[in-house]
Amino acid sequence: MGEAASSKGSPMEIKIGVRSVHRELVVETDLTAEQIEEELRNALAAERGVFAISDTNGRRVVVPVTSLGFVEIGEDESRPVGFGGL
Repeated sequence: MGEAASSKGSPMEIKIGVRSVHRELVVETDLTAEQIEEELRNALAAERGVFAISDTNGRRVVVPVTSLGFVEIGEDESRPVGFGGL
């Protein structure tokens, strides 16, 4: 896949759970949710697939699909600070 950047809005945050690892990996990427899902589907379809994603700084995270526990995809939202309305 040619990693085309999304509409350069806010980065997409991905949380990756790896089996037998107590901490999840958190990656911010410029890919869209659809592009991330496509990468994941391709990795799962391969016999010895790896899920590989680049973060916003160009670093690459590679996880064998046999080690994946979960992949959570969501936009990186700025959280309100203070005691304002919900």
